[in-house]
Amino acid sequence: MKPLLIDLNDYIRTGEGANGASYNHKTDPSVMLKLYFRNFEAAALELELAKKVYAMGIPTPEPGDLVTDGRQTGIRFRRVEGKKSYSRACGDNPEKTEEYAREFARMCKRLHTVLVDTAQFESVKERLYRMLDNNPDFTAEQKQKLRAFIAAAPDADTAIHGDLQFGNGIFTEKDGVRRQYFIDLGDFCYGYPMFDIGMVYLCCCLNDEAWTMEVNHMSNATARRFWDAFAEEYFLASDCPVAGFGPGADIREVERQVRIYAGLKTIMVERDTHCPMPQFRAMLEGTVY
Repeated sequence: MKPLLIDLNDYIRTGEGANGASYNHKTDPSVMLKLYFRNFEAAALELELAKKVYAMGIPTPEPGDLVTDGRQTGIRFRRVEGKKSYSRACGDNPEKTEEYAREFARMCKRLHTVLVDTAQFESVKERLYRMLDNNPDFTAEQKQKLRAFIAAAPDADTAIHGDLQFGNGIFTEKDGVRRQYFIDLGDFCYGYPMFDIGMVYLCCCLNDEAWTMEVNHMSNATARRFWDAFAEEYFLASDCPVAGFGPGADIREVERQVRIYAGLKTIMVERDTHCPMPQFRAMLEGTVY
């Protein structure tokens, strides 16, 4: 797949995440661009996955071309005009945090009931095994115990976003009607929903205040409120996709289990940061190893 050459002067930078920066086209409001900080393969993989996910009918911006400005590689998407992420919405309107959290939880529950053609996508377990093998900062004993925990987790053929956080859910609102979309699908796969929910918990409850303010535009107290409302809507409702939970479930047991899966997300975070993350690994100590 050969990327098309673009002139970055035709675009206005609008944001930045861990893996790339986003841009809007200066004259064509239907075009937005994501340029990757990482390599060509990462952009090509996300485009391939985004096209498959879009074809499945999962709400996500329509993917377009693989492009390059001569230095970085990226993807052009059909722009969702007037969009706002759930993290930005909570930062701008903290009094609506619980409303946004419950809405995002319902969005995630719908995703986690979508059956996936397993011949077209990788399982979350295989993806974690591969990332774990490439991580030099776990000991051989830790890797063995992590692999054993992952293998023992339940299996499922339902969709997994892979990087499920409130910054990767966006919405538009017109005439009182909201349309919701998932973005950043480079880790999309299939498997047990708890592998996804661990990232929600990590982003809401395990970062220091400065990071939460810079990246998620809110205080840790607001992020914690988001998690509490999200967990209640996701795990205590009758349509919870995770077996063993639902009305009457113990929310303390929910959090105990989720914390372990949040610790597993260390494997993905360390892939992107290229350094150990002890504050996240702490969720694995005394549980997995």
